[in-house]
Amino acid sequence: MDVDHFVEDAGLFYERLGLSRTSGRAMGRLLTAAADSADAPELAQALGVAKSSMSVALRQLEQAGLIERFRVRGERRDRYRLAEDVFARAFRAKMAEFESFRALAEQGLRAVGDDPAARSRLELMRDMYAFMMDRFPALLDEWDRAKDGR
Repeated sequence: MDVDHFVEDAGLFYERLGLSRTSGRAMGRLLTAAADSADAPELAQALGVAKSSMSVALRQLEQAGLIERFRVRGERRDRYRLAEDVFARAFRAKMAEFESFRALAEQGLRAVGDDPAARSRLELMRDMYAFMMDRFPALLDEWDRAKDGR
């Protein structure tokens, strides 16, 4: 597999997660580029997309906390790089959603009353997300220790 194929697959992967395909392709490019950063025109040219599309994609990635924008002193263009420990940061941000799912299950339990089938499904949902909320912080702490030892 070559880098271009990887970049296209990254676009499809991130698109399934809710980002634009161009955002995913930009992530793939930043992950595989020899340089640790790029500006928007460089990325647009490398991916064969309009500068306006790249601008939207980079804003989406920056808002998601996946990339950082910075400017090198004396240069006129902003540059973009992967956020430090981007994947652990993204996962930690997603963990906040576990509480929302658990709370939604609690709301459902209040709504269905004594219906045993509905209660069983909602209790499973609530309990699974409570389990994730309990266990994932320790798993990420373990990752931090393992990463530091690499």
